[in-house]
Amino acid sequence: MNGGIGDLWTLAWTFGLLSLFAIGGAASAIPEMHRIAVDLHHWMTDAQFADAFAISQLSPGPNILIVTLIGYQVAGVAGGLVATLAMCGPTAVMAYNVSRLLHRSSQSKWPAIIQAALVPLSIGLMTASALVLAQAADRTWLAVALTASAAILTLATRVNPLWLLLAGGCLGFAGVV
Repeated sequence: MNGGIGDLWTLAWTFGLLSLFAIGGAASAIPEMHRIAVDLHHWMTDAQFADAFAISQLSPGPNILIVTLIGYQVAGVAGGLVATLAMCGPTAVMAYNVSRLLHRSSQSKWPAIIQAALVPLSIGLMTASALVLAQAADRTWLAVALTASAAILTLATRVNPLWLLLAGGCLGFAGVV
């Protein structure tokens, strides 16, 4: 953890720009966050990234917490604040302006067309996020099998995914995976 002004500017620029491409929320930007934090800047390892994601998902509040944890890893509390504000600020301003534009053109068909076009894009980005996280977290064949089983169970049954997370956590705590 360095925490210099250069690191804060890098965090602000990186997450500010990334926020504008996070269609579907922060979860859709996970592959790019991983690429930036692990492969490009080497701020964290694969295991640290997977752990940060797990903590961000298990913690109460928005799932954007992973950005805060990456920023904290880079530059402490200041880095966490800068990364979080950079990820939330530009999209909040853009969402406000888009909602005003959509409200003015509520009789037009194009807002519904744009929204319908963004759904498959968002689903694709979130699927890519799941793949990147599985690759970062699954270090053994047993872990890969557990991830695949959980995905299949989630898709094929109405079992609450929280039960699957709890089962995976218990297996991890027991040292099985």
